Amino acid sequence: MPHPSFAVDIFQNEYLAVGAREVNAIVTVTASGAALPAQRQGTPAADSAVVLMIDCSGSMDYPATKLRAAREATAAAIDTLRDGVAFAVVAGTHEAREVFPGGGGLAVSSPATRGQAKESLRKLTASGGTAIGTWLTLADRLFRSRPQAGLRHAILLTDGKNEHETPEELERVLAEVSGRFTADCRGVGTKWEVKELRKIATALLGTADIVAEPDGLAEDFRAMTAGALNKAVADVRLRVWTPANAVVKYVKQVAPEVVDLTGRRSEAGPRAGDYPTGSWGEESRDYHVCVEVPAAAVGSEMLAARISLVLAGPDGSPEVLSQGLVRAVWTDDLASSTRISPQVAHYTGQAELAASIQEGLEAHRAGDLDRATAKLGAAVRIAHATGNDGTFKLLQKVVDVVDPKEGTVRFRSHVSAADSMTLETRSTKTVRVKK
Repeated sequence: MPHPSFAVDIFQNEYLAVGAREVNAIVTVTASGAALPAQRQGTPAADSAVVLMIDCSGSMDYPATKLRAAREATAAAIDTLRDGVAFAVVAGTHEAREVFPGGGGLAVSSPATRGQAKESLRKLTASGGTAIGTWLTLADRLFRSRPQAGLRHAILLTDGKNEHETPEELERVLAEVSGRFTADCRGVGTKWEVKELRKIATALLGTADIVAEPDGLAEDFRAMTAGALNKAVADVRLRVWTPANAVVKYVKQVAPEVVDLTGRRSEAGPRAGDYPTGSWGEESRDYHVCVEVPAAAVGSEMLAARISLVLAGPDGSPEVLSQGLVRAVWTDDLASSTRISPQVAHYTGQAELAASIQEGLEAHRAGDLDRATAKLGAAVRIAHATGNDGTFKLLQKVVDVVDPKEGTVRFRSHVSAADSMTLETRSTKTVRVKK
């Protein structure tokens, strides 16, 4: 199957002052030009597999509209599947149970199997607790029953905290299944934990979001499933090579949202490391790469990093999809060395925006109103300055904005749990640099 063509663009100020060692660059990766699954209507989709994991713990019956909405959302996702896609439905409680097709495998999507799957949703009843690690383990086993499926995507819905297994147990499962499939996670209502769901989504290179009201689930599931099926290639990696005595300080995805990939590095030969980026369709993403290099004399130049997009070929050898270079040039010209790349400055601010929101809400929960106000005030200032209108509007539901330019705010006297959780969940979403 043809995959998209990839382009890498590097944005940086390569000039460093005497004694400076830190090199920052924004790497824009753009995938385009291939015949994507959505454009191959009527052709087999045997390379794709989807597992839907639905929380069926006892709390899904309070109110009863939650479980009913979950059934409707799952049916909407099933209807979105193209013929040929392998799929399954899992009911998750303190254990995981196959709802469809059963037998430890995946069904192949067709009008008949989609109808049977929707009929089986009557088996979704609410009882028991929540142990998400068991759901992920079963999903992994189901995916492995169909090794020919290169694109493997899960959708996970929960309404509560992961109370029936330890954090260490969940961590172990995430480490085990990471890299085998991607997963989009959704929390319905306001009784689940943002950090917990984000941890799962980050480990599995997917998204996390809130659906505050059950009646919003169906459209969200439909969109998630369509998005997953529009991916054309899986397991693309960002490879960073650095010269001797240089060190990668961090690698972060910064658009469309902030995801720290630094700890996900796997060694890829002498002085090179791979960072996972997951599955790609026709899209563009930005990454912030920070490298520390040895200081050099005025006039010296060096290659600070070589950035490559790589994909494992059929025989396991890496195929280089595209490449870009990060440079360092030492100068005693103050104007050159103090100029900040607009892209680097913008995304540094977007990362600070996400951190300010999360720290501000954490301080508010801890009763530290002064710190909470300062942090959310900083978030308002950054959101206003960078044109992140979506985040600015979410902030306005939590604080009264007195002066957006200065970041002067007051906490609202009554803030709903849904508004607070929506702000926290979506705090990592960024806007791109204005042209």
